[in-house]
Amino acid sequence: MSRYRPPRPKGACYITPEGERALRAELYQLWKVERPQVTATVHEAAKNGDRSENGDYIYGKRRLREIDSRVRFLTKRLEELTVVHDLPSDKQRIFFGAWVTLEDEDGGEQRYRVVGPDEFDLSQRKLSVDSPMARAMLGKRLDDEVIVSTPTGERCYYVVAIDYEPLG
Repeated sequence: MSRYRPPRPKGACYITPEGERALRAELYQLWKVERPQVTATVHEAAKNGDRSENGDYIYGKRRLREIDSRVRFLTKRLEELTVVHDLPSDKQRIFFGAWVTLEDEDGGEQRYRVVGPDEFDLSQRKLSVDSPMARAMLGKRLDDEVIVSTPTGERCYYVVAIDYEPLG
């Protein structure tokens, strides 16, 4: 078995202003705070002589590679992202940035926000615009039926509410 992994398909290039701020904060934290600390640790560890058995040196160099890789990714990704500042003109339909309340066939309600792939977090009820659920919801109106294909079969939901918070 080889180590080759096909490249991840590029996600949508949209992000909310909050998501952009979070990515910029992560970039700042890595580049201005963490990297100088790890560099100093590696520098001190290198002074100790034999680097082949020096844990601080080995793990510090590994962490530097991880930080540099993530910084490179964030820098490129932030350049290609489009920050969505404006609300849609038709607020009766589901578009990027909408908070959507869905009711399933059993009467249970779930609330999700449609966000960019770089900021999705199911624990905060944020769905990626590229996810099957979000793709099924886009363009729907209040009381429309949303059918989502899942591994266990198709699930049916009804749009109960659509809200937009001011972006920015």
